[in-house]
Amino acid sequence: TINYQLKNNINHAACRWCYNKIPMLEFLGVAKDIGLKGIDLLKPDEWQMAIDQGMTCSMSMAGLGIQQGFNDPSLHETLFKSYEKVIPEAAGLGIKNIICFSGNRNGLSDEQGMINCAHGLKPVVKLAEKYSITIMMELLNSKVNHPDYQCDSTLWGVALCEMVGSENFKLLYDIYHMQIMEGDVIATIQKYSDYIGHYHTGGVPGRHEIDDTQELYYPAIMKAIVDTGFKGYVAQEFVPSWEDPLKALRQSVQICDV
Repeated sequence: TINYQLKNNINHAACRWCYNKIPMLEFLGVAKDIGLKGIDLLKPDEWQMAIDQGMTCSMSMAGLGIQQGFNDPSLHETLFKSYEKVIPEAAGLGIKNIICFSGNRNGLSDEQGMINCAHGLKPVVKLAEKYSITIMMELLNSKVNHPDYQCDSTLWGVALCEMVGSENFKLLYDIYHMQIMEGDVIATIQKYSDYIGHYHTGGVPGRHEIDDTQELYYPAIMKAIVDTGFKGYVAQEFVPSWEDPLKALRQSVQICDV
């Protein structure tokens, strides 16, 4: 281990799925050594393992996945039951964030999709308020990775936040996805920081390491995030291409540590 002191301006995290081939305990041990404070996208039965290592689940799973989200009224009851179960459990272990998705358009207009999402989310967010949990909808690209996904622009997400009207509903701004959809990352972060509760990283194009093999300059992006007064988590969500994926994770955390 190279002794690298993190500056503590950013709460670093990483998404578990990018390291699925590495056994959980081995992954958590290295994550802790790197200085991560959280692990994203853990299932409820995995939360305790992260907590035992002195970290937390920085973004919990719930719901039915990316394609089946709150824009489909026929799923609202099923979705509510999922969040109704996960929210109190998460709160009991001090976990603060739970992910959600718009779902695919399937022919819905953006306006109707937003109305449907707000309608389905309001009871979930009301419950989240009671437990001091934030529900976060992820912004994803519909151009490369998630064709037809509805919440594919910051402005749509911000308008939905306005419609839901709660501090306990925010956006998960995925830098990789939004660079593909709209670019202008730093200005967007500066303008809409109040609506953003969490960040994901990834190299563009290709979603690999966030070093100088790709087009985004992460130190400047991270500085912009810190300058907004952001106190949430920044989670690495690139797909490692190196032979040693955990070495790649360590490097990326250091790149982002401004």
